[in-house]
Amino acid sequence: MQDNTAFPDPTALTPQQIETKAAEVGSVKVGMSPAKSFVLAVMAGFFVGVGAMFMTLVKSDATLTLAASSLLGGLSFSLGLFLVLVAGAELFTGNSLMLIGRMHGRYAWGDLAKSWLVVYVGNLAGALLLVALLVGAGFADMAGGGAGETLVAVAAGKAGLSWRVAFFRGILCNVLVCLAVWMGFGGKTVVDKLAVAILPVMCFVACGFEHCVANMFFLSMGLVANALGYAATGADVSALTAAGVLANISAATLGSIVGGAVFVALGYWFVYGRDE
Repeated sequence: MQDNTAFPDPTALTPQQIETKAAEVGSVKVGMSPAKSFVLAVMAGFFVGVGAMFMTLVKSDATLTLAASSLLGGLSFSLGLFLVLVAGAELFTGNSLMLIGRMHGRYAWGDLAKSWLVVYVGNLAGALLLVALLVGAGFADMAGGGAGETLVAVAAGKAGLSWRVAFFRGILCNVLVCLAVWMGFGGKTVVDKLAVAILPVMCFVACGFEHCVANMFFLSMGLVANALGYAATGADVSALTAAGVLANISAATLGSIVGGAVFVALGYWFVYGRDE
């Protein structure tokens, strides 16, 4: 008779159990040394950038219809979150759920803010590292230069958004991302985590919402591609400046905190953890 004691129960956690786990995960993250958090954050920024890179190449196929391009682009971009959930990394947007542990009194506000800051900077470093590698690899030349044109068009579109629009799109994006991470906490297998990452990511990509960490890659790579002369036909690149980049990133970042920490984390804590 086979001994199954070494195999975990594959049944997904209930929402109440996920809330408890989220508080425990937050404690682990806060207790991690800044150096380890930073390295894992660099990995997450790199992973999300890889998903964005994959999406860029898919969307560079001019033969795809808008619907097909949006759906396939979202599917390819989900690789980034899948890598974060399974390989293990520290992603600023998903770490909005750490508010649950703070509401349980497991750590101080200062500890939460410090953890978020270290991870945010690490995500940026990871995204920029991938940008440097892709420039060296001539990524913008792929698809007959279509990849470079797509990068410029995407970055110009993001930089051209008003602060208000980018902020609200950041909220909507991180509601979906944190729901994917939340459900990932509940899954116990690699397949579980893949399944929960796909649809929320496909949704926010298809809807054009703003992910602050992905934008660290898109905007930086778009600036470089534009400087190298990969201007997309008909694209207005007037907003693709340092000021436009900073405006988008700041709006998407604050929106991310509201969407993940307030809408998802605080909501689930109120329902399942407040009475504790």
